[in-house]
Amino acid sequence: MFIRYGYEMTLSCQQPTALVCLLSVHQDRAADIRVPETTFTNPDIATSTYLDLFGNRCRRLVAPVGDLTIWGDATIWDSGKLDDYLPLARELAVWDLPDDCLVYLTGSRYCETDRLSQVAWDMFGNINPGWGRVQAICDFVNNHIHFDYMQARSTRTAFETFQERVGVCRDFAHLALAFCRCLNIPARYVNGHLGDIGVPVVDPMDFSAWIEVYLDGAWRTFDPRNNTPRIGRIVVARGRDAADIPLINSFGPHILKSFRVWTYQVPEPGL
Repeated sequence: MFIRYGYEMTLSCQQPTALVCLLSVHQDRAADIRVPETTFTNPDIATSTYLDLFGNRCRRLVAPVGDLTIWGDATIWDSGKLDDYLPLARELAVWDLPDDCLVYLTGSRYCETDRLSQVAWDMFGNINPGWGRVQAICDFVNNHIHFDYMQARSTRTAFETFQERVGVCRDFAHLALAFCRCLNIPARYVNGHLGDIGVPVVDPMDFSAWIEVYLDGAWRTFDPRNNTPRIGRIVVARGRDAADIPLINSFGPHILKSFRVWTYQVPEPGL
């Protein structure tokens, strides 16, 4: 299948402000792009791109005084398959993990493994290691947290989410990440597009957050917010948690005046 995805957002700054934006599809999907991403700003300003420490494509620019609109759009090929379900996938002992997995075992800005370690072992330590234990974590998080956009808070941590029992998709992801890491299972945060393909349409669209967990020698997708296999995930960025991969990192104050995201299935380009 083919999926069109994109975004449009308008910021307002009172002074020239440096921005780093993580809004483009991840490099590992570059071969699947069928209609290349078109990106522009209004007013038209210079931008440049680079890859960060996690391999994410970042766009640098300086927002002028006043309003700035950033717009991007592309079409990607997707297999149309649901997320993998691999109930026999095993955990690896820490000493058998690749070096680049180790950073995803430790605490991070939003995932306080030190405060949740005993809770994690008490609740999940007796479950057989592997896919089933990770799924049990996601089941708990999905049932424990009430999803509520109106109570979103950019500073909410995994421990606070556990206590407050409310949040948005990033909070679901942070709590599941923290529990996995407490149990010595590498887990990383993912931000991207997830359209309502094969499920009831929910408006308005937004970027989504989910997690990837290292089992049986590969990164496996889990989604504690939706907690069911989905079609058409488009990864934008990966990191330890949301602090590593904000959609917009602003080096100065700004006001978000409008925000729009689209992700939907389209016919094959050119037909």
